[in-house]
Amino acid sequence: MDRHLAGARLFLHYGELTDASRLAGILSAVRPDEVYNLAAQSHVRVSFDEPEYTSKTTGLGALRLLEAIRQLGLDCRFYQASSSEIFGSCPPPQDESSPFLPCSPYGSAKLFAHWTAQNYRDAYGLFVVSGILFNHESPRRGETFVTRKITRSVARIQAGLEHELWLGNLDAIRDWGYAPEYVEGMWMMLQADAPEDYVLATGVGNSVRDFVELAFDHAGLDWRDHVRYDDKYRRPVEVNNLIGDASKAESRIGWKPQVLVPELVKIMVDADIEALATARKAYVDRPALPGWTA
Repeated sequence: MDRHLAGARLFLHYGELTDASRLAGILSAVRPDEVYNLAAQSHVRVSFDEPEYTSKTTGLGALRLLEAIRQLGLDCRFYQASSSEIFGSCPPPQDESSPFLPCSPYGSAKLFAHWTAQNYRDAYGLFVVSGILFNHESPRRGETFVTRKITRSVARIQAGLEHELWLGNLDAIRDWGYAPEYVEGMWMMLQADAPEDYVLATGVGNSVRDFVELAFDHAGLDWRDHVRYDDKYRRPVEVNNLIGDASKAESRIGWKPQVLVPELVKIMVDADIEALATARKAYVDRPALPGWTA
């Protein structure tokens, strides 16, 4: 936001997780009360193609931030975005006491960051919290992630712009929740009297096939007419079943999810249908350039 505008409160600072000196400079200048480390190379499938970069950002990025906070002596609270992928092949339901068995470079990097956060809390007394969040989705989800890939394709197929949707493993089961509720949970963790790690999840598992069927049904389509399988979307090691147990978060900080997959799918499909309709209308209504004819 332009700092010259009246009421301006949000300001962006450019930084890079692989640049420790720049991160320290930003923290020194801003001196925040709370730090939320949500940055990462966060696509699990891509992490198999870019394991070193994933490790440098997703893993070492957290270390660089925490070390900068320690060296600067900042009195701030730090939130580390851990991931359900650190559980990997551990049988569900997974909670804070479940063993960590990551099955991807992304999951391994997140586990390094998770243990690093715990180490800085124990060794230096920093207020550091790790939120082990299961999949949280919204219309803002990146288009390469399976949920948004599905809902965006549904909108385009309904509009006649596409006919096929290519996906990988339809049998993978995930615990999908609504991102705004999970962000509120992050904030609630940092407002607690003492720093602890928490799982955030709905406790309900759905397969990719379930998500697909709900999305196409909501748009009045039969998914079997449009969904195709492509082996390239499979991971070298599949994590088949992630379902979280957020009992601790409910009992300690009062967090409980309200939006489950059927409603989440409707929110995302409706948003993509509306966004496509708005874009098409804007294209039709655009002013003609001088000398051009439609």
